[in-house]
Amino acid sequence: MVGNSKDVNSSQKHVHPKLFQLLERHREALWREPARAVDRPALSKLDEMLSEGDRPIVLDSFCGTGMSSRILAERYPEAFIVGVDKSSKRLQKAEPLPANATLLHANCESIWRHLAKRGTKLARHCIFYPNPWPKAAHLSRRIHGHPAFVYLLELGGIIELRSNWQVYVEEFGGALFHLGVPASVRVVREQEIPISRFEHKYSASGQVLWRLQAQPAPSDDGETDAVEYDGSNA
Repeated sequence: MVGNSKDVNSSQKHVHPKLFQLLERHREALWREPARAVDRPALSKLDEMLSEGDRPIVLDSFCGTGMSSRILAERYPEAFIVGVDKSSKRLQKAEPLPANATLLHANCESIWRHLAKRGTKLARHCIFYPNPWPKAAHLSRRIHGHPAFVYLLELGGIIELRSNWQVYVEEFGGALFHLGVPASVRVVREQEIPISRFEHKYSASGQVLWRLQAQPAPSDDGETDAVEYDGSNA
């Protein structure tokens, strides 16, 4: 893959000053927008799949063409991997997946809320290279600025976010810290196998890639080299 991706360009250089105010507003008034018609088939399919067993669940939000879902399925064969993306065009490009993985066409926010209302708990929640919405005015379009972020936290498990924009990762970490969830941040090592097509492209372009892990439960990967994020950069 050719590395021709440009760095994220934004006038915002630090955590958004209105982030915590927005988080409190969403915590006080839960998101009640009805599920969109495009999401309903995926929600029904999800219910059907979850009723068939009690395997650990790994959610791959914004999975794109499913490369990350395939890698996760191979990495965690004991788990059931659910990849979700709102783009049918990207999902149609997916290669065949292992038997322990599936892809759903839906808005991730609807999936988070649906799972939270079911009381479903995740083993892991992977969020690899979502649209950073780099304009400061677009804070509410980012994952942590969306009212569904509250539901995301209810799902538990180990949360992993990767991005090529450091501010986005720090801001996500600040949002977690504000809501009582500890997190750690480090740079993705160059020798690591790319987890997605975006990671491959950004790495080939020479960009620094950032990885956040939130650990509401003890980490199971034994990592000790992460720098603790305590909210001091917010």
